[in-house]
Amino acid sequence: MRLLIVTGMPGAGKEEFLNVAVGMGIPFIRMGDVVRDAYASHVTDLSVGKFAEEERKRYGYDIWAKRSMERMSAPVFLVDGCRSVDEVKAFRSLTDDVSVIAIHSSPEVRYQRLVRRGRDDAPSDHGEFGERDEREIGWGLAKIIALADVTVTNDSTLEDFRDASKAALERMI
Repeated sequence: MRLLIVTGMPGAGKEEFLNVAVGMGIPFIRMGDVVRDAYASHVTDLSVGKFAEEERKRYGYDIWAKRSMERMSAPVFLVDGCRSVDEVKAFRSLTDDVSVIAIHSSPEVRYQRLVRRGRDDAPSDHGEFGERDEREIGWGLAKIIALADVTVTNDSTLEDFRDASKAALERMI
């Protein structure tokens, strides 16, 4: 199995990258969906992010990777939302053929995207946005981004980003 792990800060463009991969016929799993599924089955007053953090503390920092692996099968598979070295190591226990792709965008662009998205986890202000970034960085996300095999920058038009994403995927598969 060839695993392509997509990572990046919230709002960087991982979802658009994923859309390009889907258009190329690459199956995927969103680690965030695995988190949200588990969250929905628990009675808690924690936010989704805090719940994910508590699960990491309780079961290990690779828990979301392990839970994701249970849902994966295909010769080439994309994983969206990896946030720590422990998670990458867990995926490498499944196969040696792993590449990490980092999606990068500036903080202000990411903030605006998250606000426009209007999801439940959208920041209400820059302070909340910064807290979320710090939490994700605390899980090890910055290290994964720094050690990525490929970086795709999302600082231009959507069309340019999609073209760059497709080119990166074609090189990797």
